[in-house]
Amino acid sequence: MAATEQGAASSVRIEPWAEDDLELLRRANAPELMTHLGGPEPEGQLRGRHARYLALSADRTGRGRMFRIALPGVADAVGTIGFWEHHWLGQEVYETGWTVLPEFQGRGIASAATRVVAEAARAARGHRYLHAYPSVANGPSNGVCRKAGFTLLGECEIEYPPGCPLLVNDWRLDLRAESPA
Repeated sequence: MAATEQGAASSVRIEPWAEDDLELLRRANAPELMTHLGGPEPEGQLRGRHARYLALSADRTGRGRMFRIALPGVADAVGTIGFWEHHWLGQEVYETGWTVLPEFQGRGIASAATRVVAEAARAARGHRYLHAYPSVANGPSNGVCRKAGFTLLGECEIEYPPGCPLLVNDWRLDLRAESPA
């Protein structure tokens, strides 16, 4: 399954996570991209994350999917995005998260990919809501949520990485609502 959103300057595709995406995960683990997420992960944790992404993408039960973000005319993936099940405030929801490599930031790619992944989550028909939890200090990721049609529910504290408190904004998208045109 590959999905696309046409934009003014380019089209953004999401493609299922594959075995050879470990190098993309390493590139997304750069210090400047992990500032709001507790810093880069060691290689062993990256390999574990890659294995979880592969398993999630192979699962067809609606638990979620991981994707690489692709652009036409660009040989390598430009980022990562996905959705997965998450228990939040007494209910099961989907959570989403993304990373766009630095040389591709500022072009609307993350917002477009987030809209496409929301459609994938909607098609999975597993949960009503898709949440995103960017750090309150991460202006660009909060902007992605706003541009992708999420509703800001407010600030809350989560642990990410585990054991490290992080103040985030809780953004929610109703997957049963009509998708924006």
